[in-house]
Amino acid sequence: MDWTRYRFLSRWSLPAAPATVYEALERAEHYPRWWPQVREVTRLDDSTGVIRIRSLLPYDMTFTAREVRRDPAAGVLEIAMSGDIDGWARWTLTADGEGTLACYEQVVDVNKPLLRRFAVPGRPVFRANHRLMMRAGRRGLAGYLQAV
Repeated sequence: MDWTRYRFLSRWSLPAAPATVYEALERAEHYPRWWPQVREVTRLDDSTGVIRIRSLLPYDMTFTAREVRRDPAAGVLEIAMSGDIDGWARWTLTADGEGTLACYEQVVDVNKPLLRRFAVPGRPVFRANHRLMMRAGRRGLAGYLQAV
């Protein structure tokens, strides 16, 4: 097992139509407005940006995100990531009654030296840290969607 590789899957039930959720998620530069752990997004061009995140643990992770797929009709947004983490992440949105089910999938290899050094003993803590970040993101986006 590669202890520095992570696979994450999160499902968010959101109180808005898929098109509205898609519109919010495709604007990565607005994530810091509603997702506290996304500290900074700096656009480099129309399809690339640098993102800095920090959850409960006292370390930042910075990576370049490059758009791989933007398909509003299918409800899919996908990026490739490189930097402190390398890999990909994808949002897939589907109608769920009056709202939306947002499925977030991520597969990454961690490059940040501190996280690599503590890969084995820290793995449960790193996974819990990610869960907390995703929980806060869902709450933040749900509140943001209700306000717009």
